[in-house]
Amino acid sequence: MQESYPFDVEAIRADFPILDRKVGGDVETPGEGPEDDTPLCYLDNAATSHTPEQVVETISDYYRGYNANVHRGIHQLSQEASVAYEKAHDTVADFIGASGREEIVFTKNTTESENLVAYAWGLNELGPDDSVVMTEMEHHASLVTWQQIAKKTGAEVRYIRVDEQGYLDMDHAAELIDDSTAMVSVVHVSNTLGTVTPVAELADMAHDHGAYIFVDGAQSAPTRPVDVQEMDADFFAFSGHKMCGPTGIGTLYGKEAILEEMSPYLYGGDMIRRVTYDDSTWEDLPWKFEAGTPSIAQGIAFAAAVDYLEDIGMDAVQAHEELLAEYAYDRLAEFDDVTVYGPPGDDRGGLVAFNLDSVHAHDLSSIVNEYGVAIRAGDHCTQPLHDKLGAAASARASFYIYNTREEVDRLIDALEGARDLFA
Repeated sequence: MQESYPFDVEAIRADFPILDRKVGGDVETPGEGPEDDTPLCYLDNAATSHTPEQVVETISDYYRGYNANVHRGIHQLSQEASVAYEKAHDTVADFIGASGREEIVFTKNTTESENLVAYAWGLNELGPDDSVVMTEMEHHASLVTWQQIAKKTGAEVRYIRVDEQGYLDMDHAAELIDDSTAMVSVVHVSNTLGTVTPVAELADMAHDHGAYIFVDGAQSAPTRPVDVQEMDADFFAFSGHKMCGPTGIGTLYGKEAILEEMSPYLYGGDMIRRVTYDDSTWEDLPWKFEAGTPSIAQGIAFAAAVDYLEDIGMDAVQAHEELLAEYAYDRLAEFDDVTVYGPPGDDRGGLVAFNLDSVHAHDLSSIVNEYGVAIRAGDHCTQPLHDKLGAAASARASFYIYNTREEVDRLIDALEGARDLFA
């Protein structure tokens, strides 16, 4: 099996000590009790991936070696921190094909990136004659944000249908995106269905009608090559904690010309150029959108995570994800009483959402946890989509660079145990 992977998975796993964890005991005394004897099988990567030693060491190096605030000091530590933090923007820009650091704004996460554009652009530009077009499979970070901005501005919200197989109805998209459309906000890879959205085609539709397109890349940037210029995205957002980085750091990409025209979302220190008692002017991009002391250590470590993934190769990362997703889909299809949501196994991102008949997803997650298998259960921040699917919740297994076929087999064994328990 190892020879069929696109890279040496065991070597990758060695970079993640948490994968050696034993689970099963009291959560208040992890690893200390005799019941902590079950090897961890972590299949919840769409929520948060693990962090390799190399990235942890980067965080440690910052705090031990040059911890200081950026853009505020002449002394050496501040200069070193500023250089590292600014270079991190360059690294992320290169990773997604941006023109330069001016187009890379560090935020806390994808959700904050969505809100930044919605408030800094949407509140000023949307009105009762405008529409915002999304899909039926949007994450709440997008759906709720634009929904509430539309309520404030009087804009209309429209949703592109998802068909029974989980694909986007592109004919319906062509009907909804018209001359009233000001923003198209779409998920690149669905965190529930695994559907890969044809974002470049949607970008063409949006631009043909003078609209912008915002791409939620929370599930795509960690798992496949991304080129924002090739897809012609006006905005693209993703989070560090889903791609081997720390929590508390994310990125908003925006075309430089658009960001230049936008007003800041947050005000305060570091984002100003000149302040008087009467008025203020703003710093250059991207700093005018990074008010206050930023997440310095996280930003620098985010760049280290990008370097780690690029050393593996994003084409290889995608191949590994798709291999495991297809294998999991095929194994789940062996169950007559399992419903799998979304496109076929050979045409999806690296996750599989499903339900076992007569077992609530929360109960299922609890049971497989007894086998050491960590999966997600709930609506995955896609309540309207689950309503459409007729499911109150679903279980979700999601894969990353350190997962193996054997771990998928452990999930299947755990599901068989759950089925026997409820028989």
